Amino acid sequence: MIIIIIVAGVALLSECDKDMKHPVPDVHVDFRIDLQITYKLNTIGGWEYFTGGYRGIVIYRASEDEFSAFDRACTHNIYNSIVVNDPPIAECEECGSSYLLIDGSVVNGPAKHQLKQYRTILDYPYLYVRNYY
Repeated sequence: MIIIIIVAGVALLSECDKDMKHPVPDVHVDFRIDLQITYKLNTIGGWEYFTGGYRGIVIYRASEDEFSAFDRACTHNIYNSIVVNDPPIAECEECGSSYLLIDGSVVNGPAKHQLKQYRTILDYPYLYVRNYY
């Protein structure tokens, strides 16, 4: 009887893990940006698109030394890309989901997952963007 309960518990946890898995696939991200050349990121509130990730990457400067980097894939439909029209908000023009570029959280729309975030490391004048530690 105890074995049946344990097996049922493991199966239930496996189902929960499937629901919690982020919809945007993992891809290798590792690049460096020279902030002396990338002028759009020189001011607080500045943002810019970069190649890489699954559907491209958007980087947002939240403060003097804080940057956020997110995959541009909409988490409601990963084949759609988010666009920045009114920073710090980015939106998917297909489904209407909108996200906060400071932490990637969902602001509005059908999306259930926050944006896939990449790690940023500031070592002035360079900003490193990675998905590993």
